[in-house]
Amino acid sequence: MTQFFTTYQHELILTIVVIVIVIVLRYILHEALRKIGRNSGINEARINLINRYAVVTLVLIALLIEAFIFGAEPKDLSLVFSSVFAVIGIALFAIWSILSNITSGVIMFFSFPYKVGDKIKIHDKDFPIEAVIEDIRAFQLHLRQDNGDLVTYPNNLILQKAVTLVEKDAIDDGSDAI
Repeated sequence: MTQFFTTYQHELILTIVVIVIVIVLRYILHEALRKIGRNSGINEARINLINRYAVVTLVLIALLIEAFIFGAEPKDLSLVFSSVFAVIGIALFAIWSILSNITSGVIMFFSFPYKVGDKIKIHDKDFPIEAVIEDIRAFQLHLRQDNGDLVTYPNNLILQKAVTLVEKDAIDDGSDAI
């Protein structure tokens, strides 16, 4: 066991440095995304979702750096990554709409002008919708129509359609009741 530590002492020290950097970067990202989310009036569930995406990306980058620390050659890694991405690409081609919804959810986190509680109108020639935003999730919006129907609307479509704000914060939470 001591031979392992003496043989890989330099790599283990670099690994500890990478782990510390990842922890610090995770904290900075976490706080920055929370601040952006709170300043934009985004609910905690969406902030946590984007934080998870950021942490997963950070861990994948750290694993790539670790591979180089322990002596992996770029040509070997390129072979592994090309094989993995080929398999993932074929698998994800069948579920491309899920990926586009997740990507749209991330875009909406930073630039969607409507919040939970706003009443919006989606200008779709086949199925126009006027409803209150109940929740914004990773894959879809939950919209409540005036007749009480719940409509789930995919995130990728909401970015493709014209949307009008009908009423800001239309949800009555009963706070003004006597």
